[in-house]
Amino acid sequence: MDRSDSTAAPARGRSYHHGDLRNALLDAARTILEEESLAELSLRAVARKAGVSHAAPYRHFPNHEALLVELAIEGFVELRNEIAAAVATPDAEADRIAKIGAAYMRFVARRPALASLMFGPQLPNRDSFPELGTAADAVGNEIGTALHDSALGLAVWAAVHGLAMLILRNVVDLGQRKSGLNVLPSRAEIILRSLFSTRRDQ
Repeated sequence: MDRSDSTAAPARGRSYHHGDLRNALLDAARTILEEESLAELSLRAVARKAGVSHAAPYRHFPNHEALLVELAIEGFVELRNEIAAAVATPDAEADRIAKIGAAYMRFVARRPALASLMFGPQLPNRDSFPELGTAADAVGNEIGTALHDSALGLAVWAAVHGLAMLILRNVVDLGQRKSGLNVLPSRAEIILRSLFSTRRDQ
């Protein structure tokens, strides 16, 4: 009997069900990324967390990079959905910009390690994964569509993303050093309202 997928006991009560190996591996990878660090996220660690053999992850992810790409794609999809939900109701342009900024910062505050992976140097071969580029482009397109202006959408994305990365690297302190990342959405709203408050037709 082939026991290659069940030689180790599932970690922390997580159970691996036959036929669901891929999702079990991704669940384990998300947990390591969120609860430990990106540096700890190896295929061997994922297998151990999922309670399967060290060889099992290679059935779905040929290498470490492929796993990281999958996580990053998931992150872009989640970020896009959160932005879309935030601007689902009609609002003035300044309000939509503020809501986009708050949604972006909520995502970053909740998933800082994932945000760092999505935009960081751990994925140097992005051109080899067109689906990754498509997922990233969808975020910018969502912002541009919400603001009815692709150029403004790019400016807003650049502004809020730049702020998010400065915060994650502790270059800029918006109160997160003392109070934690949960203060970021409201602070981002204030900054973006100020930055884009001038009427564009003036």
